Amino acid sequence: MKKILVSFFAILFLGILMNCTSAAKQNTQPAARDYKIQREWMLVAFGNYSKPDLIKKGAKIDLTANMEDGKIRGGAFMGCNNVFFTSEFKDKGKVKISGIGSTLKACPDMSLEDDFSKSFKNMTKYSVEGHFLTLSDDQGNQMKFVAADWD
Repeated sequence: MKKILVSFFAILFLGILMNCTSAAKQNTQPAARDYKIQREWMLVAFGNYSKPDLIKKGAKIDLTANMEDGKIRGGAFMGCNNVFFTSEFKDKGKVKISGIGSTLKACPDMSLEDDFSKSFKNMTKYSVEGHFLTLSDDQGNQMKFVAADWD
């Protein structure tokens, strides 16, 4: 009788143990996940800069880092210095750019980099349409990017 009870409780314990699961931590930023924000983006339209000038400079932002607490540590390159920042893509097309900094190389023409840094920190909205990411500020100024992995 004792062996039967021990066997019964052992099987019961194993059954309970095997049915235990842990809840996965959900991403609190479904907008970023749904639109595949986490990729490299080439700048194709910004201010008075022509698309060929932006391409020649290799202007881009990199959002491929892992998302932590809804934030992505990103990088940018506008032809001279490496720029770094933190981005937070929120629901309803809202974005917050903070912690902008850069390396300190002196280059002959830093106008794109300077203009980008001044404008980028003011971007408050985003939209993704197809392979295009558009950032805009409250005054209607925009930066348009195309996914670097899009052919």
